[in-house]
Amino acid sequence: MAKMRQIFLALLLIGASSATFAADQLRIGVQRTGTFAWQLDVIRRHGLAEAANLNLINTEMASPDAGKLALNADTVDIAVVDWLWVARERALGMKLQFYPYSTAAGAIMTRNDSAIRSLPDLKGRILSIAGGPLDKSWLIVQAAATRHGIDLRRETTLQYGAPPLIYQKLLQGEAEASLNFWNFCAQLESHGYRRLFDVREAETELGLREPLSLTGYVFPESFATAHKDTIDRFLSVVREANDILLDSDEEWDALRPLMNAEDDATFLALRERTRQGIPRRLVGAEETDARTLFEALVNTAEPGLVGPARELDPGLYYHPLPGGE
Repeated sequence: MAKMRQIFLALLLIGASSATFAADQLRIGVQRTGTFAWQLDVIRRHGLAEAANLNLINTEMASPDAGKLALNADTVDIAVVDWLWVARERALGMKLQFYPYSTAAGAIMTRNDSAIRSLPDLKGRILSIAGGPLDKSWLIVQAAATRHGIDLRRETTLQYGAPPLIYQKLLQGEAEASLNFWNFCAQLESHGYRRLFDVREAETELGLREPLSLTGYVFPESFATAHKDTIDRFLSVVREANDILLDSDEEWDALRPLMNAEDDATFLALRERTRQGIPRRLVGAEETDARTLFEALVNTAEPGLVGPARELDPGLYYHPLPGGE
C-alpha cells in the first residue's frame, strides 16, 4: 500500500507540473495569402511562441471578412482586421479591442502614361474600389477628396470587387484608375503603374501627424481582460518578429515562397512596403490620431458607414502593461 501511495503521489506531481508549464493557447484567424501569415511563419521558424509559453492554433481564413465573422462567432481569439470596422462594431455593442498591426495603406493607382494626373481628373472616369463601399481606405479617400471639392461617389463611375478582381480590371483596361490594398499597389508599381493619390496623403490632409495603423490585432475585450498576460506575451512575440523582418534580408528570402511574388521587382516592393508599415510609435499616439481621423469620417461619411457613434470609443485601443509596448 505504501508503494501504491508513492506512485499515486508521483503521478499527482507530474500532473501538477504539466499543468504549471502547459502553454497558454490562442486561436488565431489568419489569411493564408496575407502578411499576417508571413509574420506567423517568422514566429514559427524562430520558436518565438514556445519561448513565450504560447500555443498558437492557426485557423485559415479565406478573407479579412472571414476573420471578422470568426471573431463575432467566437471561433478565434485574435484576427487582423481593420480599425474602422472595430470602431463601428463597438458602437453597435460588440466590445472588441484593437492593437496596431500595420500602417501600410493602399492608393488610387493609374498607368504611368495615363492622362489622369490629379484627383479632379477622375471626374467622369471609371474608378474601381477594392473591398466595397465600407472599405476604410475608400472612406478616407472620399473624406480627403471633399476637401478638394470633389464628390467621388457622384462624379465617377464606381466598380466594387475583391482586391484580385480590381487588380485585374486595371491591368486589362476595364478601369481607368483603381483604389486597392497596399500589396496589390506594390505589385502594380512593379508593372508600370503609379500612385495618383495615396491613402497616407489623404490621412495627412485630414489632420494626422503620422501614418496610422489602419489594421490591427483584434480580440474580444472580455478575452483580453481575462487573459491580459497571454495577450501581452503574444504582442511581445509579434514585436520580436517585426524586429527580425526589419533587420534581416535573409529572413525575407525564407518567406519568399509564401509571398506569391512573380518577379524580383514585386518581391522587393512587397518587402519594402511591409517594412515601412511596421508601427514604430506608442499606442497612445496612435489613439490620438485615430480620434482625429474618426471625427473627420463622421463629418463626411454617411452615418451608416461609421456606425451611430460620433466619437471614437475610449476603450477601443488595447494598452499593454507598462513596458509592454
